[in-house]
Amino acid sequence: MARKVTKAIFPVAGLGTRFLPATKSVPKEIMTLVDRPLVQYAIDEARAAGITEFIFVTSRGKSALEDYFDHNQILEQSLKEKGKDELLKTLNATNMESGAIAYIRQHKALGLGHAVWCARRLIGDEPFAVMLPDDVIAAEKPCLQQMIEAYEETGGNMVATMEVPPEKTSSYGVLDVGDNIGTAVRARGMVEKPKPEEAPSNLAVIGRYILRPSVLYNLNQNKLGSGGEIQLTDAIAEDIRNGVPVFGYKFDGQRFDCGSKAGFLQATVAFALARDDLREDLQEYLHDVIVTGQAAQ
Repeated sequence: MARKVTKAIFPVAGLGTRFLPATKSVPKEIMTLVDRPLVQYAIDEARAAGITEFIFVTSRGKSALEDYFDHNQILEQSLKEKGKDELLKTLNATNMESGAIAYIRQHKALGLGHAVWCARRLIGDEPFAVMLPDDVIAAEKPCLQQMIEAYEETGGNMVATMEVPPEKTSSYGVLDVGDNIGTAVRARGMVEKPKPEEAPSNLAVIGRYILRPSVLYNLNQNKLGSGGEIQLTDAIAEDIRNGVPVFGYKFDGQRFDCGSKAGFLQATVAFALARDDLREDLQEYLHDVIVTGQAAQ
């Protein structure tokens, strides 16, 4: 049986330049999707999957992210005195207990593989998850929970996968697909951002991983890959070449790319429409906009 996964790495060192000027002072990861920061969706998903240790790989300018997970005793006391119990309950759900969360600095922007490698000493010799908060997944059963349940049967390494249009494979790591095993496929190889005509399939890797510590050993080589960066995909592909099984998990849910403005807006609308307290007003507004074609002036 595969070892239990209790640690997760959250690479959040990026500058968020696609969201300037907002990200000039606000880390992208705490930009609000409806009424929760992006990173809170990832944390809630990780908790549901049994993660108890949370490792954030950050960079300069991310102090607001660290403050977000701290207790705000003044605000908590104010809500308590005013009898706003529901708001207090919501606030308390965002707090992280002492020792549950750790922050590691990535001093050079050398890619996702390098960011994961920065956390190696906190992972040790255990399997671990990697979660990219930019990928927000709406699912009845949280995506990482689905993956961990499957991983307990398969072992090895596991990556979340989804089909993408062939012309978009150059934006993703792509699997060379082997045998189908129910909701998972066994990978013969992985290629980072291949040209459409060179892609081995259209099955793309998105931001959820369950990895063996051997991937960290592969990252120790600090090999530069696509874009002149240290690619996590390359380290996972090295495991395949070393005989370690890698599975692509076809998750049940809808993924939103909140690293792009369009994806962030789509997620905002989708998550708001799923809310009983927002659905009716938003549907009415969207209907009026579509019928009249009137946008903000």
